Amino acid sequence: MPKRTFWAAFGYAAQGIVYALRTQRNMKIHAAAAVAVIAAAALLHVSWERWVALLFAIALVMALELVNTALESVVDLASPELHPLAKAAKDTAAGAVLLAAVFAAITGVIVFYHPVVGLLGWGGTHQ
Repeated sequence: MPKRTFWAAFGYAAQGIVYALRTQRNMKIHAAAAVAVIAAAALLHVSWERWVALLFAIALVMALELVNTALESVVDLASPELHPLAKAAKDTAAGAVLLAAVFAAITGVIVFYHPVVGLLGWGGTHQ
């Protein structure tokens, strides 16, 4: 097996991200949600601490979606026929993504609550 260069490893990683974006419906949804959240955070001028929370949540969801895609591919290769352990592996990986997505949604509510309430003039403070 040829030795990979440092920069080649980045290329392979980018290819994996592009593959997931092209082939996985949920990765496309996560990417669109990330763009919307980043735009909203920029428009609402959220604090840097809130930016950190949002970016962490986005990265966590998208990273787990990539891991889920990789695991599903390996399981499909190793067990093309239906098998209870293959189902358990796929379901567990999907559960990890779901857990991260729920965390991200809760983070979004916490981050955007006061800025949106303040923007709408409902008595909240704009932070």
